[in-house]
Amino acid sequence: MTTEIFHDSDADLSIIQNKKVAIVGYGSQGHAHALNLRDSGVEVVIALKEGSRSIQKAQEAGFEVKTVADAADWADVIVILAPDQHQRGIYADSIKEHLAPGKTLLFAHGFNIRFGYIQAPEGVDVVMVAPKGPGHTVRREYEAGRGVPVIVAVEVDASGSAWDTAWSYAKAIGGLRAGGIKTTFTEETETDLFGEQAVLCGGMSHLVQYGFETLVEAGYQPQIAYFEVLHELKLIVDLMWEGGIAKQRWSISDTAEYGDYVSGPRVIDPHVKENMKAVLADIQSGAFAQRFIDDQDAGAPEFLALREKEAQHPIEAVGKELRALFAWKQQDEDYTEGSAAR
Repeated sequence: MTTEIFHDSDADLSIIQNKKVAIVGYGSQGHAHALNLRDSGVEVVIALKEGSRSIQKAQEAGFEVKTVADAADWADVIVILAPDQHQRGIYADSIKEHLAPGKTLLFAHGFNIRFGYIQAPEGVDVVMVAPKGPGHTVRREYEAGRGVPVIVAVEVDASGSAWDTAWSYAKAIGGLRAGGIKTTFTEETETDLFGEQAVLCGGMSHLVQYGFETLVEAGYQPQIAYFEVLHELKLIVDLMWEGGIAKQRWSISDTAEYGDYVSGPRVIDPHVKENMKAVLADIQSGAFAQRFIDDQDAGAPEFLALREKEAQHPIEAVGKELRALFAWKQQDEDYTEGSAAR
């Protein structure tokens, strides 16, 4: 399959400039999209529920804030950037009845469309523009005259011009400065969930924990174990991010590179790939989505219990102690605000 990459010259900015855009949510992605759109000459309002802590923040940034219902009624393009588990309720309660033919629903992640939790009425375009980076990076790169790559999809092209609207929006938030790639809601959702669960979050977190446990149980100091299996991980990931696995292997010692080749497959063996396939199958079937949404609807008892359990792992206490020694550290309390809100 040939990958198509689109740039600024491939999109007409005036399309989105001639539409009224409502951004639902003002978290990590919401604030970045809103600010970048406004700086690109687009009329934007922020849609938030009454009493939201983000109202003051959005107003201080100079935005008009409306209720979600009023914003959905006013806008031509409704951009739903609330967390996945809340989108269905927001849509049903405040957006659906205000949709009319010719309007556009825009997402930055395909979860609720892919698994059928949101179904748009006839005549409404359904598109996705997903920056491949957190919101604060999307904003910072835009201000620097650069951009974060985006992947773009159209699920429903009721108007016949949904792709033009999507590319115009992608240009307005700066994504086409770096490049935009065509995808589908299904491809984006399934690969995104798989990457998070099998490699980036689930896989990496548990690999680090098992490495830490192995060293400590063998009698090594927890502090030394922390340095070797967690602290130095950033150095390796940064090298991979800059130039792929090849640059990482070129940059490390011959001893480390040789160990990569002979010992890596002993830890990450074919059984791991089979387990990954099982994870992917649960994603593709909708089993993971159903488990997540059912738990959220019940008040998230499983989610909260797992969060508490993982927070008690010994590596967390050791890490907090050691990070206090670093003059250059990010403060433990400075987690990226709204990072879960797409």
